[in-house]
Amino acid sequence: MSNISNPVDRRQLYEPLQMNSEEAERISRPQLSYGRDVLRRFFKNKAALVSTVLLLLIALMSIIGPMMVEYNYRTTDTKLAASIRLHGGTMGPSADHWFGIDKLGRDLWARVWMGTRYSLLIGFTAAIVQAIIGIIMGCIAGFFGGWVDMLIMRAIDILNAIPYLIYVIIIMMVFGSGLVPILLALALTGWLGMARLVRGQILMLKNEDYILAARNLNTSPVRIMLKHLVPNCMGVIVVSLSMAIPSAIFSEAFLSFLGIGLPAPMTSLGQLISIGIGEMKNYPYQLFIPSAVISLLMLSLQLIGDGLRDALDPKLRK
Repeated sequence: MSNISNPVDRRQLYEPLQMNSEEAERISRPQLSYGRDVLRRFFKNKAALVSTVLLLLIALMSIIGPMMVEYNYRTTDTKLAASIRLHGGTMGPSADHWFGIDKLGRDLWARVWMGTRYSLLIGFTAAIVQAIIGIIMGCIAGFFGGWVDMLIMRAIDILNAIPYLIYVIIIMMVFGSGLVPILLALALTGWLGMARLVRGQILMLKNEDYILAARNLNTSPVRIMLKHLVPNCMGVIVVSLSMAIPSAIFSEAFLSFLGIGLPAPMTSLGQLISIGIGEMKNYPYQLFIPSAVISLLMLSLQLIGDGLRDALDPKLRK
C-alpha cells in the first residue's frame, strides 16, 4: 500500500502583503492633462527634439540671414561676375560673400536664406489651407452621409485621378506665375487626403453616446462638429498636417525646378537647385548648399511628424 503524503496547505506558500496606509494613499504619478502628457512624450523623443531645434534654427536664419549681409538677394552685379570670370578669380565663398555669388553676381548667402523663407512660407501656408478645406469637406461628408457623402467622395475621386501638375499648368496659364498661384495650385489638390482621413474619423465618432446626446438636445450640426468631432480628431489632423508641410515644400521645389515656380527675381530652394545644376561642373557648391538646406528641412519635418504621431497615440502611453 502506497504512502499518501499529507496535502500541503496552500496558504503556507504565500506571504501576506503588509498594507501601509501612507503608501496606499500616495500618488505614484502626478496627474497630467492630455496636452501636457503629449508634450512630455514628445520631448522624450530625442530625434524629434533635435529636429525641432534644427527647424527653429533654419526658420530663424531665414529671417535674420538676409539681414546679416549688406547685399540684397535681388541685386545683380554682372560686372563683378564677368570680372571674376575674366581674370580667373573664384566665385566661391569668400570673406565678402560667405556662400559665394552666382553668374549674375548675386550674393548666395542672402539668396539661400531668402529662398528658405519663401519655401517655408509656401509649405506652411499651403498645408494650413489644405487642412482647413480638408477638415470642412471631411466633416460634412462623414457627418451627414448619404448622397452628400457620395457626392463629395466621388468629386474627390475625380480630382485625385487627374495629376496635380495639370492643375498647376492651367492655373499658371490663367493667373500667371507667382506666390498666390502656387499656393492656389497646391491647395487645390492637397486637401483630398486630409478630407478622406477626417471623414473616416467622423464616421467612427458620430455614433458615440455623447454625439447622440448632443443631437437629442437639438444642438446644431456645426456646433457638434466644432465642439465635439473636430477636437477628437485633432491627433490625426496634427500628424497629417505635420506630414503635409514637407510635401508642400517639396512640391514647390519641384515646380521651381521645372521653371514654373516663383518668378525672378524671387527665389526658393527649388529654384536655387535648378540654377545650381547648370553650374555643377564649375561651381558645385551652388548645388550642394541649397540641397543641404532643403534636405535638413525635409528631414527635420519628417522626424517631427513621427514624434507627434508617437506622442499623440494613446496606445503608446506609459
